[in-house]
Amino acid sequence: MMYDICNSPVSLSTQAALDHWNGMVRAFLAHSTATPTHLGAVLTSHPDFAMGHAARGLFSLMLGRAELVKTAQEAAVLAHKACANTTPTFREAAWTRALDHWLDGRPTKAVAAMEGVLTRHPEDTLTAKVSHAIRFILGDATGMRASIERVLEAHGPDHACRGFALGCHAFALEETGAYDRAEAAGREGLTLAADDSWGLHAVTHVYDMTARPDLGIALIEGNTGAWDHCNNFRYHVWWHKALLHMDRGQLDVALGLYDAQIRADKTDDYRDISNATSLLVRLELEGVDVGPRWEELADLAQNRTEDGCVVFADLHYMLALTGADRPEAKAAMTRRFARDAAKSGEMPRRYADPGVAALAGLNAFAEGRYDAAFADLTAARPTLQTIGGSHAQRDVFDRITIDAGLRAGRYEQTEAVIADRLARRAGRPDRFTTTRLASIQEARRIPAQ
Repeated sequence: MMYDICNSPVSLSTQAALDHWNGMVRAFLAHSTATPTHLGAVLTSHPDFAMGHAARGLFSLMLGRAELVKTAQEAAVLAHKACANTTPTFREAAWTRALDHWLDGRPTKAVAAMEGVLTRHPEDTLTAKVSHAIRFILGDATGMRASIERVLEAHGPDHACRGFALGCHAFALEETGAYDRAEAAGREGLTLAADDSWGLHAVTHVYDMTARPDLGIALIEGNTGAWDHCNNFRYHVWWHKALLHMDRGQLDVALGLYDAQIRADKTDDYRDISNATSLLVRLELEGVDVGPRWEELADLAQNRTEDGCVVFADLHYMLALTGADRPEAKAAMTRRFARDAAKSGEMPRRYADPGVAALAGLNAFAEGRYDAAFADLTAARPTLQTIGGSHAQRDVFDRITIDAGLRAGRYEQTEAVIADRLARRAGRPDRFTTTRLASIQEARRIPAQ
């Protein structure tokens, strides 16, 4: 039996295959473009390696695209065939079960299968990262933190992937509000894994949430080696940099980054669409004319109205459709949300709450029905974390909610939303907070005259 760089068993029989598997593990942890190349080499030489097929299926589902469900299903068939032809390890069989569960609409069961592996192999960084990633999609920040903290002790100073484990811990700490600990963990992780883009971005989140844009920009600019090797995750790092420049009032810099980096490749990956749409919304809320940029995004988004894979993705597609005012596509998305919300299952529950209300709120805001937008968006707000993503990513919906309340004249209720947002950001007001509170004060002053 061979063991990989996670000190975990793999049913591979050649050093070349193990080297590619280890390359895949490290590439996946680093969000590198090399991940599929290494995985493909492993499966070419070892077509009966069940865990390799399961990995391909799980990685496909993480992309949140309807057409990749078929790819994941095909991978599951091959994984089961491999299990029948060989004697899979506990780890390999569990990964196959995890893929089955997710395809069956039960991603939390997939997480449970991963956690079962970690109980037996707490040093398995790859499995820990996959559990972390699925929980992220489900908006389970508390679970992310509990999971990685259970296995940190097994990632001692001599563990090849300790830096990546610290990166996951940093992000989980940040998402649960432990900002000082998150900053320390992330920076320590970068000293061990200089190419850990996830850990770098976790610390960037800390500086965003605590209104320290100068530190965030310096961190990104001073650690390009942590993210310039990345797949499309590098666009997300550029997105973070744009947000930090916005907090400094440098709106023109943010728009320049949109054109030069964030939409350098016109992909329809939902993560790239979410970067683009949420930045354009933020800029428009600050009075920036973004010109025809919505059209390109809407052309892609209107092809995704029937996807129904991830609520987070669909709400960002809706931002594109409202930004470019595509009434037929907006109506199609609304009808599909209603259909999905009526179904049973883990994702349909998220479409029912908060999905339907959030979608209605975005549409109402775009149409200038600000009172309705505020009502719908505040109704969605208590469970919005369940759509997945990070606090920084979901903040675009808070900003729309707050501006809807301001435009509707609901000052006291809007002030309450601002106060709640501020509390989640360690009580440190960013530029958005100060400008909106100033708007409320000005609105109250004018009638008094």
